Amino acid sequence: MLTTDPSRHLARLTALLQRFEIATLMVIVLGAGALWAFVALAAEMLEGDLHAFDEAVLLALRTPGDPSDPIGPHQVEIAMRDLTALGGVTILTLITVAVLVWLILKRQRATAGFLVAAMVGGQIISNVTKLGFSRPRPDLVPHGVEVSTASFPSGHSMMATVAYLTLAVILTRAEKSNPLKAFYLGVAVVLSLLVGTSRVYLGVHWPSDVLAGWSLGAFWALCVWLLARRLQHQGRIEPGK
Repeated sequence: MLTTDPSRHLARLTALLQRFEIATLMVIVLGAGALWAFVALAAEMLEGDLHAFDEAVLLALRTPGDPSDPIGPHQVEIAMRDLTALGGVTILTLITVAVLVWLILKRQRATAGFLVAAMVGGQIISNVTKLGFSRPRPDLVPHGVEVSTASFPSGHSMMATVAYLTLAVILTRAEKSNPLKAFYLGVAVVLSLLVGTSRVYLGVHWPSDVLAGWSLGAFWALCVWLLARRLQHQGRIEPGK
């Protein structure tokens, strides 16, 4: 005859709660670190202390004696233009819409609405901070692509981080395999890094702009992750399958 042991069930519940608390604590610590990094970069930028660093990195990506020529063959510059488009409004909108349709087809409409709110919120933060700091674009080297907005923080870097990390989190909620979850998050991080790197290579952002964009984007994405967990536990968005 099968018997149940209450102590074993209690031990399993305690272990589950501990894992939840550890995961939540790690996200909070990472989010606080990302916000601190952004604030520190903004303060240093306003004081002009990042000028030497920004110039050194930007010139290191140019042929010595010819600031108009990025290092590497011409194919590298073409590839960087392709990569920078991955952080543009058009590509991010197309990818987001595709995921929204996927969520709606899976009858996860609340999660779809949450994704829209996360993306719109990130875009608002990006635009407001750009207007607030109004940092001019680099004039040290020619721009590899056309730009029209302020420089700090990098909108491409921030929105790529927000979009790809948020989409990765949504995909991991629907996946049971830990290796696949790690793969989704890894791809999101790599894409964000490539987009930010391309912005510096093409001369349209100072390196500190990109670092600030990554930091602020990571902070917002982590806040979105925490909020999604809370809403899921409250039953306000669908649980992961």
